[in-house]
Amino acid sequence: MKIIRLCREGSCCPVVKVTDARVEIGEKDKTCVLTKEQWEILKEKILNKEL
Repeated sequence: MKIIRLCREGSCCPVVKVTDARVEIGEKDKTCVLTKEQWEILKEKILNKEL
C-alpha cells in the first residue's frame, strides 16, 4: 500500500491510500473508495484540466 498525505505533517487533511485493488481518499470516517479504473479516469480528467 502506498500512502500520500495531501498536506504537511501535523495538520489535518485528507490522505490517499493506493492498493492493488482500490484507492481510498479521505480522512477518518469521511472516505471515498474508488476502483483502480475509476482512479485512472479521475487522474486523466485532472491532468486534462477537465476538473
